[in-house]
Amino acid sequence: MAKKVLVTGGTGYIGSHTVVVLQEAGYEVLIIDNLSNSNIDVIEGITRITHTRPVFEKVDCTDMDGMRAFFEKYPGIDGIIHFAASKAVGESVRKPLLYYRNNIVSLLNLLELMPEFKVKGLVFSSSCTVYGEPDKNPIDEDAPIKPATSPYGNTKQINEEIIRDYIHSGALIKSIILRYFNPIGAHPSAEIGELPIGEPQNLVPYITQTAIGIRPYLKVFGNDYNTPDGSCIRDFIDVMDLSRAHLVAMDRILEGKSDENMEIFNLGTGRGVSVLELIRVFEKVTGKPLNYKIVGRREGDIEQIWANPEKANKVLGWKAETPLEETLASAWKWQLKLRERGIM
Repeated sequence: MAKKVLVTGGTGYIGSHTVVVLQEAGYEVLIIDNLSNSNIDVIEGITRITHTRPVFEKVDCTDMDGMRAFFEKYPGIDGIIHFAASKAVGESVRKPLLYYRNNIVSLLNLLELMPEFKVKGLVFSSSCTVYGEPDKNPIDEDAPIKPATSPYGNTKQINEEIIRDYIHSGALIKSIILRYFNPIGAHPSAEIGELPIGEPQNLVPYITQTAIGIRPYLKVFGNDYNTPDGSCIRDFIDVMDLSRAHLVAMDRILEGKSDENMEIFNLGTGRGVSVLELIRVFEKVTGKPLNYKIVGRREGDIEQIWANPEKANKVLGWKAETPLEETLASAWKWQLKLRERGIM
């Protein structure tokens, strides 16, 4: 009998790609999402790729009554992958209370319900922002957790502490915390990809929307950082590679492959790429010159950070393998598909 996995935020960017990977691996997947930053049509894309329609319910994870009703309606859930959260660094600086409410209350509700409904494990979507401005790169899991540079980053730090404290208290659950770096790209089929509501908060959809003429130009936030070309450096990871890590993590929990009740892994490529370098690679791959302007630094941005993914490589047997060129080509293919479908 197939194991049941609940994916919160499953119509979102990373969530939808992870649903595809889970279903292709034989899991029965249930999705809850409040559709605040995603579109219900994503379910159709998932279904076209996998030939299986996941269960979907429109529920807000901060609504405890709604969440309890969901678990009562769908008994026997084995594990949860928790993506549902507000996720934009810049927006979190402007709207901190929104981020604290959405990101923390949603986790508290899940953790409270898990023992009640005998859910065994939680894979938590965390972020490299928990490291703040690192002392050195590449950064491994033993690096110090520094004061967050944004409310978004702070919610990830707080949520990790909540999970740790809850498990330490004797809660009968296991958790794997995945700290990702910068997910980009789309499913190779171009049936699903990153589709933000309104103006994109992430770099690559802003690049593709600029290249296709939706946005007049791309803002590059700062060219005076202490980096080779002055722009920020990130570790850009293909969304499909990232999604496969969630499958491996859920397998690890449900198959009892670890004696530890909580584990933490960095998910990245191990290579730092600057914003300006990413633009140049995009232009080379697509043949589309990009109109961009250098503007002032953005509050909350970290200067440079990239992963040391050795622990995930060795312990999980997972590795990010998709070349950057292929990832950016998939993002552009997705943007062209959106234009073809008359979406944007």
